[in-house]
Amino acid sequence: MTERVEQTAETAAAAETAAETGDREQPVRSGRKNGLYGEISEELGASMRSGWADTERDGLEPSAQSPYAAKRRKALSAAFPGDRLVIPSGNLKVRSNDTDYPFRASCDYVYLTGDQTENSVLILEPKADGGHEAAIYLLPRSNREDGEFWLSGYGELWVGRRNSLTEAAAILGLATRDSRQAAEQLAEAIVADQGVVTRILRGHDEQLDAVVDLASGRDERAAAELDEELKVFLHGMRLVKDEWEIEQMRRACAATATGFTDVVRELGQAIATSERWIEGTFYRRARVEGNDVGYGSICAAGPHATTLHWVRNDGAVRPGELLLLDAGVETDTLYTADVTRTLPIDGRFSELQKKIYEAVYDAQEAGIAAVRPGARFRDFHEASQRVLAERLVEWGLLEGPAERVIELGLQRRYTLHGTGHMLGLDVHDCADARTEDYVDAQLVPGMILTVEPGLYFQLDDLTVPEEYRGVGVRIEDDILVTADGNENLSAALPRTVAGIEQWMGSLRD
Repeated sequence: MTERVEQTAETAAAAETAAETGDREQPVRSGRKNGLYGEISEELGASMRSGWADTERDGLEPSAQSPYAAKRRKALSAAFPGDRLVIPSGNLKVRSNDTDYPFRASCDYVYLTGDQTENSVLILEPKADGGHEAAIYLLPRSNREDGEFWLSGYGELWVGRRNSLTEAAAILGLATRDSRQAAEQLAEAIVADQGVVTRILRGHDEQLDAVVDLASGRDERAAAELDEELKVFLHGMRLVKDEWEIEQMRRACAATATGFTDVVRELGQAIATSERWIEGTFYRRARVEGNDVGYGSICAAGPHATTLHWVRNDGAVRPGELLLLDAGVETDTLYTADVTRTLPIDGRFSELQKKIYEAVYDAQEAGIAAVRPGARFRDFHEASQRVLAERLVEWGLLEGPAERVIELGLQRRYTLHGTGHMLGLDVHDCADARTEDYVDAQLVPGMILTVEPGLYFQLDDLTVPEEYRGVGVRIEDDILVTADGNENLSAALPRTVAGIEQWMGSLRD
């Protein structure tokens, strides 16, 4: 018993030291080396401590997400009976010197809590009679006594008001605690009962990772397996969206369609400047109607469309060429759309552009038709690739028959990528789910995925006629698997040649 008590004290002390190092115990940053103010007078300190109104908000209702997050936590609890589960939100990351990147909470944390704040953590503590007690550790309101609210770069006068722990408890439907005590309390709990397995969603909070490893004394390989099982299970949970999530995806797709419309309206300015105008135009819509873009927008004009993830967006926008715009709005609840349209910059497709575009369109139509309950996840990919292989043979770019091309994968020189992926909180959602639950699984209602075939003819590809070189076409939509088939959530944007030309003409008249 004495040894256990001493070990608890030592571990708690280490955790407290780690907390201070990680800015959890003491959020106040030291002043800038070359700041203009020196010591704070007693009179100023006293002034800043007094004269503030009570702004605590009463009568708050749980958020719309709260009951859904509670169901998810219940499912997680049932999957890991008797285990302690630690799911951090993550920390701010430095962009340069004393400026940080905008914070974006880890998806699994958001999925289980509805909260989006940094330096927070959800802990599910196993109960003796089964189930778990869930508590969320958050940074409380700024302390007016110690000056944090006006002296710290993270204080409320610098970055804005936070919810109090009482307010957060009402909104989230969770017990709340002070995140500055999370590391120490977690260490104490782990050491106090070494019989309880602790799993952490690793890689989001180095301080908590270290505390769990130190307090548990875990074998590195065994710990990695425990933590991997937690991550894989959470990604598997997220494969099927509930009704609340589906509504978020509808919102994301609607805002994205508006963003594409904005871009078409401003193509004249893009022609006069560069792809950056397109990027900025769509970003403005994402910030107005959501949280951000869900990923770096691909605003690829002309030959840049043959680079799959062209995000430099610094090239010229020229009439007569195509614009491949791959972009998605991320809602304020962090669900993202992922849509691609390939548009003629001057509003009309040339004959060759039309030929290539319609091949991709036909491939996408075949892929979308293959999305239905009970179908294999791979079916829509294979249906799309078959159409593209047939066209490439028909055009004389590959030696047929199409079955041979598909068997040898020869079409991939020009199609390059897979035909789709899961979508939700991440643009490539559920990436760590078990293969047998994802690409080797059957589709079920509630899954949302992209169908996005493409053809890309590189500028230096001597295997194609010169007029093909530098042309890239991709069409991508977000498809919900329904009980009797599928629904195209991004159908508000036209896809056919005629529909695109009519749409663009109406916006530029």
